[in-house]
Amino acid sequence: GYELLFQPEVVRIYISLLKESKTPAILEASAGAIQNLCAGSWTYGRCIRSALRQEKGLSAIADLLTHDSERVVKAASGALRNLAVDLRNKELIGKHAIPNLVKNLPGGQQTPAKNLSEDTVVSILNTINEVIVDNLEAAKKLRETQGIEKLVLINKSGNRSEREVRAAALVLQTVWGYKELRKPLEKEGWKKSDFQVNLSNASRTQGGNSFDDSTL
Repeated sequence: GYELLFQPEVVRIYISLLKESKTPAILEASAGAIQNLCAGSWTYGRCIRSALRQEKGLSAIADLLTHDSERVVKAASGALRNLAVDLRNKELIGKHAIPNLVKNLPGGQQTPAKNLSEDTVVSILNTINEVIVDNLEAAKKLRETQGIEKLVLINKSGNRSEREVRAAALVLQTVWGYKELRKPLEKEGWKKSDFQVNLSNASRTQGGNSFDDSTL
């Protein structure tokens, strides 16, 4: 029956697919299955979050953040968000996935610039926030990888949607909540106002839903 979906052997199959497959639809589906199985606080969700780490699956999912397919990137982001509920996973994702998450955000100097949809950008922002909450080292990594510049740009540029602005502002507020980071940030020229939500110039284009599901 459906119990087969969350056996350890199946987790290994998903990880094998993530590592071996070159087909975007399979990669998206595998990451999406992991996202769904890791959602919420049910007992097997906790077991699968732990099993993914023990089977070295976190790096395979983090690697998908560099994939050319936006759908694969979004599925990987959602899976990492749910996996980060586990505190040990959160630490590892903070160390290894924050740079690739930041690279997918709009703005900055990367070439070619990524042009991801609102839903994908919001998913990435929510994943970043999940990873840096109660994780000072991940917040430091976000700062080191020029994440603050991109977040402030989303917050203040005036050409991003309200959902994107709110999601970026939530990350910025989490960063500013770390007193240990305030002096270094101020030395770099940032002000408290840079870390507050700015909806006055936000674009009004909205997606179908005003909320974010924890599953696909």
